[in-house]
Amino acid sequence: MAWDEWEQAKARAQQDAAMRLNQVAPERSGGDGDLVVHDNVLGALGNAAHSLRQHFSTASDHARQNTFDASIQLFNDGLDMGSALTELHDAWNTKAGTLKEACAHISNHLDYTRAEHAKDTVKIATDMRTVGGDELSVSRINDYYK
Repeated sequence: MAWDEWEQAKARAQQDAAMRLNQVAPERSGGDGDLVVHDNVLGALGNAAHSLRQHFSTASDHARQNTFDASIQLFNDGLDMGSALTELHDAWNTKAGTLKEACAHISNHLDYTRAEHAKDTVKIATDMRTVGGDELSVSRINDYYK
């Protein structure tokens, strides 16, 4: 992404944020505002976070050793730029590590959410079949609400 494109993207993001200020998000048609979780969407997001972590891990480490070697050489040659490059190297590694941990956390959390949602679904279905010791079907329970 060129610098001009980056500046344009930042400007658009600021305008979008300013337009939403003091407003309630418009309601979607056909929904009642309930949170809906689709297992396949959670799975896709988890996979995307895992894939991002893997790709970023490889890409962020691409020049790590060369940067460190250059910083040591510059420092040994008596140039202040060597210590500055070492600081940059260390800061990059810290930030990259934080981003990789965040991606892993998101991926793991979505996997956990999917597993817990599946357990809840089974429990709810089981509990609805055996209410008060009687075998009730979901359609029979719905009769009580009509």
